[in-house]
Amino acid sequence: MDNLKTQIHPTAIVGHNVQLGKGVRIGPYAILEDDVTIGEGTEIYPHALIYNGARIGKNCKIFPGAVIAIRPQDLKYAEERTFVEIGDYTTIREYATVHRATGENGVTKIGGHCLIMAYVHVAHDVRIGNHVIISNTTQIAGHCEIEDHATIGGVCGIHQFTRIGKHTMLASSSRVVYDVPPYVMAGREPFRYEGLNLVGLKRRGFSAEAIRTIRDIYRLVFQSGFLIKNAIEKIEHEFPQSDEREEILGFLHKLGKRKLLRSPHRAGGSE
Repeated sequence: MDNLKTQIHPTAIVGHNVQLGKGVRIGPYAILEDDVTIGEGTEIYPHALIYNGARIGKNCKIFPGAVIAIRPQDLKYAEERTFVEIGDYTTIREYATVHRATGENGVTKIGGHCLIMAYVHVAHDVRIGNHVIISNTTQIAGHCEIEDHATIGGVCGIHQFTRIGKHTMLASSSRVVYDVPPYVMAGREPFRYEGLNLVGLKRRGFSAEAIRTIRDIYRLVFQSGFLIKNAIEKIEHEFPQSDEREEILGFLHKLGKRKLLRSPHRAGGSE
């Protein structure tokens, strides 16, 4: 620990084996347990709690009352050594909770350049990509996957094992019980497909041609009446190869414990 390059408030409690990069700042009454690594330039605000197994990247901000890497709320957990990894330039706001994984050497992971707003809960074994925004009070159950550039509205409840694709937008107060494929907006009750995330796609430089391809693919998936396996076959045969096509097909091929997001024209989840 390079005390010449760090600022540690005298009321903070920092374990003997904590590894701190250059320029780390630790505020009043923050607590860091022994097995913790903090990258250079990261700021730990007052009263934040960082438990064993936390691996926090560079230039992050951990706001007051946030709890990182505490033991999971999982009855299978048996004090095995597990971790939380947080990428560079990620912000964790007030009273958010990020729990360690379950299973020896398991990891709960949040990528870089993410914003996790106040009172969000990230449960054990969750994987969150880069440039993800998760709004206030959203609750993410165990083993969920949220891919790059997703935006999650406030007060959402996300069921365990749910997958949320890249560049998606989920409406506030959604009850997320289905997998959400890339590039779409989803919301309402019951939770369903609401079209493309056009604003997000345009902001991130997707061409008009790419957006047309995505829209035409999802007309097959959500509006044709085809079973998912039949829609996949038609996409593979009728659409030329593109990054967008491959991203959607890759997601559809990996459907697992949750069904695909509802079509607006169907009462139940897509099969």
